[in-house]
Amino acid sequence: MGHPSAAPAVPVGQIKSFGAFGPKYEVGEALRALEDGDWMVEVTLVETGEKAEYRLTHVNDDPEAR
Repeated sequence: MGHPSAAPAVPVGQIKSFGAFGPKYEVGEALRALEDGDWMVEVTLVETGEKAEYRLTHVNDDPEAR
């Protein structure tokens, strides 16, 4: 195990969508670092209120919801 890295910049509260046409979600807090250097972030699905975990690299790749 390496030294723990500081939590990354996460656009908390931003509404994004899964890909160009996917459901909308609200970005939550970073949860934990992954072994590959990525982070798991909590997201909340706007339509259902369901919480899920999603990779930060995917969050950063997803567009802001229109």
